Amino acid sequence: MKKIAVVGTGYVGLVTGTCFAETGNQVLCVDIDENKVSRMKNGEVPIYEPHLDVIFERNIKANRIQFTTDLKKAVEFAEIIFLALPTPPGEDGSADLSYVLGVAEQLGKLMTEYKVIVDKSTVPVGTSEKVHAAIEKFASVEFSVVSNPEFLREGFAVDDFLNPDRVVIGTSDIRASKIMSELYKPFIHDGHPLIIMDEKSAELTKYAANAFLATKITFMNEIANFCEAVGADVDKVRLGIGSDSRIGHKFLYPGIGFGGSCFPKDVSALLKSGKQVGYNFEIIQSVLNVNEKQKTTIVQKIKNYFGDVSGLKFAIWGLAFKPDTDDIREASALYIINDLLKLGASIEVYDPEAMENVKNILGDTINFSNDQYSALENKDALIIATEWSAFRNPDFDLIKKNLNQPIIFDGRNIYELDQMENLGFYYNSVGRKTVLPFIQTEK
Repeated sequence: MKKIAVVGTGYVGLVTGTCFAETGNQVLCVDIDENKVSRMKNGEVPIYEPHLDVIFERNIKANRIQFTTDLKKAVEFAEIIFLALPTPPGEDGSADLSYVLGVAEQLGKLMTEYKVIVDKSTVPVGTSEKVHAAIEKFASVEFSVVSNPEFLREGFAVDDFLNPDRVVIGTSDIRASKIMSELYKPFIHDGHPLIIMDEKSAELTKYAANAFLATKITFMNEIANFCEAVGADVDKVRLGIGSDSRIGHKFLYPGIGFGGSCFPKDVSALLKSGKQVGYNFEIIQSVLNVNEKQKTTIVQKIKNYFGDVSGLKFAIWGLAFKPDTDDIREASALYIINDLLKLGASIEVYDPEAMENVKNILGDTINFSNDQYSALENKDALIIATEWSAFRNPDFDLIKKNLNQPIIFDGRNIYELDQMENLGFYYNSVGRKTVLPFIQTEK
């Protein structure tokens, strides 16, 4: 059993703290938001993540996880202190380390005995040195700084933490290496590797992994766009290349671009880090350029079909950047909404989890529906922007009844072409032929 403090109770911090408590450790989570801390003390999970509420409640009842706004209390309590703080992108794409370094300086002032300080946030190469220097300015005791990047998929974060593909620990300190290896032993008992490397390599590993996955997604989106131009079927291409063991099937699904809290931010930060040392990541720059365009390709398709969309009404299913999360950061739906509003269209949306977050940004510029079918009433077309399970097997008769015309623009390819043709829909998806029952549109 270890005594652990987690500074920051955002997505990464709360999952980290809860999962460490689940394996028998004593955890104290720290956040400056008094209201949020109060809610967590009362058993409320402030983020939506499948299965997190179950283990959160279990560990509160077992008194293995507690919450505070007092950083000093956390430093006195813990031998391992995780920094799970925001590293938002600046205007130039670089990661803002002010939160991480600010807390590091406070730790230096508060520590009275040896501590292991762990960078859990996604940070640029060289951050561990900066954290060490920030602590060292004020510290009068020994300490170690470790890089321990997270590899959590939103919607699967609990399982990813408890059953990781790998655990990466960046440290050149033998003492810290031993402590971290003991901490993670319960997570690697079934053969998943614990990989110990230097700090800079660990920091780069996270960026490299996300950049590669983003590149894989973007490559498939480019292939999908080309499929549309030449009449090929991206689903068949995907199966053909994914069967190659060197490529694999994962992250080959085309769509309307990637979003979320990690890929856009991390890819931009890696690009900026390269420029800072005089290296130009040409592939990474292309990934960002293509992804930016991909997010609104569906708007161009709508314009191609309708011509002038001013005065038309659209329903959008899905606001989160992916299913099983309420995260709307860099979500393609927001880009689509913004472009359609500029063109004079009106919009009604439905999402199982993300509508409150969108309300906080867009207010009353769009309408919010209580259910997916009501959103369709008197609309000229349905746009699918997130592949929630609830959208995969809908009542198509009710869709046709509620829409002015049976028109669907699907940015996530969740329906089969033959099925849509048999049902009599105009169905436009990504990288596949468009189902074309001719419909005369009137404004």
